[in-house]
Amino acid sequence: MEVIQIEGGHRVSGEVSVEGAKNSALKLMAATIMAPGVNTLTNVPNIADVHVMGKVLKNIGARIEVVNEHELKIDTSDVDSWETPYHLVAQMRASTAVLGPLLSRFGKAIVAMPGGCNIGARSIDMHILGLEALGVEFEVKHGNIHASAPHGLVGNTVTLDFASVGATENLMMASVFAKGVTTIDNAAREPEIVDLANLLNEMGAKISGAGSPVIEIEGVSELHPVTHRVVGDRIEAGTFLAIGALTGEPITVKGFAPLHLGLVLKKYEQMGISIERGPNCCTAWREGPLLPTDIQTLPFPGFPTDMQAQTMTLLALAKGSCVITENIFENRFMLASELTRMGADIVIEGHHAIVHGVDGFSGTQVKSPDLRGGAALVMAGLVADGITTVSAIHHIDRGYERFVEKLSALGARIRRTELPDEEDGL
Repeated sequence: MEVIQIEGGHRVSGEVSVEGAKNSALKLMAATIMAPGVNTLTNVPNIADVHVMGKVLKNIGARIEVVNEHELKIDTSDVDSWETPYHLVAQMRASTAVLGPLLSRFGKAIVAMPGGCNIGARSIDMHILGLEALGVEFEVKHGNIHASAPHGLVGNTVTLDFASVGATENLMMASVFAKGVTTIDNAAREPEIVDLANLLNEMGAKISGAGSPVIEIEGVSELHPVTHRVVGDRIEAGTFLAIGALTGEPITVKGFAPLHLGLVLKKYEQMGISIERGPNCCTAWREGPLLPTDIQTLPFPGFPTDMQAQTMTLLALAKGSCVITENIFENRFMLASELTRMGADIVIEGHHAIVHGVDGFSGTQVKSPDLRGGAALVMAGLVADGITTVSAIHHIDRGYERFVEKLSALGARIRRTELPDEEDGL
């Protein structure tokens, strides 16, 4: 099996550039279904989830040309199927993002129930309730969601129970061709929502309010293909800034907007971390001890759940105790047991983690529980005493391009290697 091995205690510092945002690229790829012809997406990350979404699109008739590794030309002229296969959707929850575009284009869709990271139930009830308000009828059979709009999609006001990113995106895409005006109330406000709205507007949609709690979509009759650059990945950026905070030496991250990490950077400053913001870059370093700071995850502009694991790793070495509250995904504390193997003192009580700071980590064998948890374990290994071996690294590959190579360029002693399964010990 393939693992990542890290020898802790080496100086890590320098500059790193982030790729396009995973959580944006996947939805933009899905949106191309609605604009028949050749759409070009640039700054696309070369990661496993993008490859899966590419397979989903090819499966329904799209043709994809990869240019220079980070540019995709997606020809959706001949898309003629509205059914996505289980074996692909099971690999990645974001593949449900094709539901809205397929309904827009064909008035029907068959999508398998989603898979992806093992971090919670991820009910898509909100997607269904929202789409029902637009005239979509649903039936769940044999693990598939069968959706159809027999009388066409009709604009309506939809109030979401929770500011769900996936539900907001699906509703936005389904509404583009709906008759009349659709209003999404309590919409998600993430930068990736704004990126999707920008793409759709460039294609000819009429969407206003993206980035605010109320999004309005005026229905149009057609969209045309465009060229669009994916927004920089704020979570990859946050991960490298957290590494600068952990190791202490300055790490400058380029290719994203620091505004997209507003609360994370503010919390890091409260933790005793120095932050220097630029227009499309940010530097993090630390001279004194890490200070305990309470964190609670919330939808944007709150603290992102995707930065919780990396921050838990920081707080595990803080001088004192604090509480992390996870409000988004119920299983997102699986990292704690692995960090505890490395010497952390973390107690889980429901959706709270009580973190008592320790003096250091010791290297051992650990297993990635999910995408961000895997990155956080690699991060812990950089400052641990001895060798840390991280397994189940396919999780990390889903969301980080060339993670090991980038860390190595910053000075880390890190490598990917093969270990016999019997030596796994996990």
